[in-house]
Parts: sequence; C-alpha cells; structure tokens
Amino acid sequence: MNADGATFAESGRSGRLFREWDRDEYELVGISGTSGGAFSALMAWYGLVSEDEERAIELLDSLWSDLAADDFGDWVANSWMVGLKWMENSVFPLPQLSPYQNPSSGLGKRGIRRVLERYVDFDEIPELSGHDTPELVIGTVNLNAGVFETFTNEDVTAKAILASAALPQMFEAVEIDGDNYWDGVFSHNPPVEGLMNVSVDRKPEELWVIQINPQERDVNPTSLNDILDRRNELFGNISLNQELRTVKRVNEWIERGDLSTENFTRTEIRKIPLGESYHAATKFDRSKPFIDDLLELGEQRAAEFLDDLEPESPVPRADGGG
Repeated sequence: MNADGATFAESGRSGRLFREWDRDEYELVGISGTSGGAFSALMAWYGLVSEDEERAIELLDSLWSDLAADDFGDWVANSWMVGLKWMENSVFPLPQLSPYQNPSSGLGKRGIRRVLERYVDFDEIPELSGHDTPELVIGTVNLNAGVFETFTNEDVTAKAILASAALPQMFEAVEIDGDNYWDGVFSHNPPVEGLMNVSVDRKPEELWVIQINPQERDVNPTSLNDILDRRNELFGNISLNQELRTVKRVNEWIERGDLSTENFTRTEIRKIPLGESYHAATKFDRSKPFIDDLLELGEQRAAEFLDDLEPESPVPRADGGG
C-alpha cells in the first residue's frame, strides 16, 4: 500500500484493514492471495469493487462462517482429517488414499464451489475489472508445465479459485483449458510479481503482506513434529521471500539511479505477521472455534499494524481504486 497506490497481498484474513485504513492517504490498487488467502482476496476484492468496504467485510465474514465445519457430520469429518494429519506427522503407519480414489474429494470441491458462487457472481468479474479498479491476482501452480501461474482480473473464475486451494493430498487437480492446476502454496504464496506487472501509474508504492508462516524461530526444533512444522513454515515462505527479494533489488537499482523513476516505482514492503505458530495439521482444520480464533487474531494484528503505520511523506490521493 502507499499514499499513491495501495496493495494487499492476502496471506491471511483481517477485515479491520478495510474498516480503518486512512482512505485520504492510501488508495488500494491491488490485492492477491493463494489457497485460503485466495478465498479472502476474492471476497475482499468483489465486495470493494461491486459496493464498498462494508460489503467486503460482510462477504469475508459470511464466507468463513459458511466454510466452517459447524454441523455434526462436517465436524466429525473435519476432526478425522485433522487427526490423521497429526498422526502422519507422528510417524504412525496409516493407509494412504489418493483423492482420485476418494469420493469425498469431489463432494468437498463441489461444496466449496457452491459457497463461493453464493456470494460471487463470477460472470460479473470481467466487467468489474479495469484500470480504475484494484488488481485481483490469484496464485496457482500448473502441474503439467511445472510452472507458477497467476489468474488475474477477468481470468479469475470459480475454477481458478478452486485450483489455488486444491491441496494435492485432498483434492483432484483442477483442469483449466487443458492443463491441470494445484494449490498455489507450491508457487506464489501470496503472489507479488503479478501485482507489480501493471502500468507505472498503478504500481504500488507500498506492499502490505499478511504473513501467516513465522519468518524466525528462537528455539531449535528437535522433536519430529517440531522439525516437520518448521520445514512446512520454511517451505511456505520460500516463494514469498523470493518475490520480495526481487522487489527489494528493484528498489536498490532505483536508489542507485540504475532505473528511471519514469518507468519504475520504489515499493516499500510492510509485513503484518500472524505472530503465532500452528501445527501443520491445522492447515486442514475448518472447526469453527479455530477459524474464530484466527479471525480474532487477524483483528488484533491489523489494529497493531495500523497503530504503528506512519506514512513518511503525505501524497494526495490518486484517481481510481477501491
């Protein structure tokens, strides 16, 4: 985000950012997300461009409420899945079943799609996209080509969102235009480069990254569970750090005068860390208490971030944006 253009990279969830950021100082020019963050990015973007900030917050709350495992059957299934992941990390010998052999995989994917389409008219996205609205960038990985891919603005469909959240051990790959896609956590988590590949007048001067996986750990992991958790955290941060490193390198070239400010914009990176560490199995956890705890934590972190936010030099609000 910046005083001329603001960008969210949604790696988590926090409605408070939309309620309380200074709209006279900051204009939103883009939002991105991967996996669960893709759900949040979509709802936030759709609410903002179709109505306003309050609608974005309403959609975020409604989506995660609907995705929560709150009825008995769903709660049992969710508890079973999370328990299995705990035992796998504890090296219990367990039978393995491919999602292509598991009928619940297709049911789960169809259920998620129904929830998404309850709140988003995907046919409206192309006409809502444009130069004067924030960029929407969703991260995936093309498993056939072996490359990272993003779906942007009018290319964001229900299938693209499902692909971004298609955990390989849970869901079949999502086929789009003859290629198969998996969870974007293997690629951009969340996408940053896609937010920067815009015209110079829309390039963000600040990037606000909501970072779920902790960057640093004071304690050396020694138990198998802790080792696997730390490996998962490092894996989740690799692609993010690589993309942020590119942004920092461009900043250095601009400061040295190697790049013209007519074509390139310096982008300040600000992180909003979750500040908590969770077992890898919780990535599968849809229990309502756990989701509520995450939402509350997001509210706290957003408040702390906004309290500490002090723009270096006020700049008049630019035209456009949400």
